[in-house]
Amino acid sequence: MSKNVIGVGLLGMGTVGRGVYRILTENRSGIEQKVGVPVEIKKILVRDTAKNRGVQLEEGVLTADVDEVINNPDIDIVVEVMGGIKPALPYALKALKNGKSLVTANKDMIAEHGKELFEAAEANNSDLLFEASVAGGIPIIRPLKECLAANRIQQVIGIINGTTNYMLTRMSKEGLDFQTALAEAQALGYAEADPSSDVEGYDAARKLAILASIAFNTRVSLSQVYVEGITRITAEDISYAADLNYVVKLLGIAKESEAGVEVHVHPAMLPKTHPLAPVDDVYNAVFVSGDAVGDVMFFGRGAGELPTASAVVADIMSAARSKLKHVPGLYNCTCFDEKPVKSMGLTSTKYYIRLNVDDRPGVLASIAFVLGNNDVSLASVIQKHTTGQAAEIVLVTHRVLEQNLQDALKIIKELSTVNEIANVIRVEE
Repeated sequence: MSKNVIGVGLLGMGTVGRGVYRILTENRSGIEQKVGVPVEIKKILVRDTAKNRGVQLEEGVLTADVDEVINNPDIDIVVEVMGGIKPALPYALKALKNGKSLVTANKDMIAEHGKELFEAAEANNSDLLFEASVAGGIPIIRPLKECLAANRIQQVIGIINGTTNYMLTRMSKEGLDFQTALAEAQALGYAEADPSSDVEGYDAARKLAILASIAFNTRVSLSQVYVEGITRITAEDISYAADLNYVVKLLGIAKESEAGVEVHVHPAMLPKTHPLAPVDDVYNAVFVSGDAVGDVMFFGRGAGELPTASAVVADIMSAARSKLKHVPGLYNCTCFDEKPVKSMGLTSTKYYIRLNVDDRPGVLASIAFVLGNNDVSLASVIQKHTTGQAAEIVLVTHRVLEQNLQDALKIIKELSTVNEIANVIRVEE
């Protein structure tokens, strides 16, 4: 029996939920033409039904009772835009078990409980769609699952956190220090009062776990992602990077080789000629390399009410078409392989190392000796600043094994002529 309308229930009415409501109502006619029938919001779960939501809502659409959404026979698609794990996860699982399709923007839930959600979707012949969970309005989940499905993906490198990208842009363009850039981001609403998820790299790590799982067809858990934030990046490091013809970005990097998959989030120096280098402010971008397609890049706004809602509504429309064509469960889990995830010590790249040392003969030679004994070779050395009896030197290595570098740094740190290893930043070519 064909349906005359597709009913939608929203779990949450915050920033993204409001955007979803706006798009579905303001673009109602075009969406109906593209889907084939009207797509209507039947119920919206909120904590306080009396609160002003900033949009004109139909009377009776708000409810504080979740059962009016996930047990409602008039609702075909449940849209979870609450965020977090609880109570979003139990609500999402119950909706799937009731045969509803689920659309979510919840990166935490997908990164940590994706397997459980996909199993529930498949068991109940339902769709699970989550385009908005990574990079807001930028299409990347579906391109990896569908448009690039014929490729063996070799690497995915992304600027996937707008807050840190804004901060690093301000530090690069205006010479701001970390704390000043953070305060500015908070004042503009880009950073939360507790910014740790962004500046420590955890937000990007969740997104990278999702991207890597799809790109390499193997489940990558959040605990397998090496994470390092931007809190140690200074104006000095950014200045040195510019002198070396690099920019500093917080990158999510996922690569596959015969030895396995590597997934890591950390600051990195990128050549100014790299396609990701000019991606500034709150913009996100994801750079993908495939064996057939070559290099492609996806760029746009990675957050915000309407960009994120754009991705959510596109997923709603896809789920609606599946319901109409009687082919639910079309978008199944693609993690059909079990590939090893390499430890960070087994990865290799170039490194920038900034040291404060005694300004006297033989210091550089002793450092170079330790590096050489650990199979770390130097590509360049810079000494710019000398203060009294101390000097600051910057070393850039050739591509080396992470474990070899860490072993060398442990020894260098104990040298009597080395006062401080001020920073170590990876260099991504």
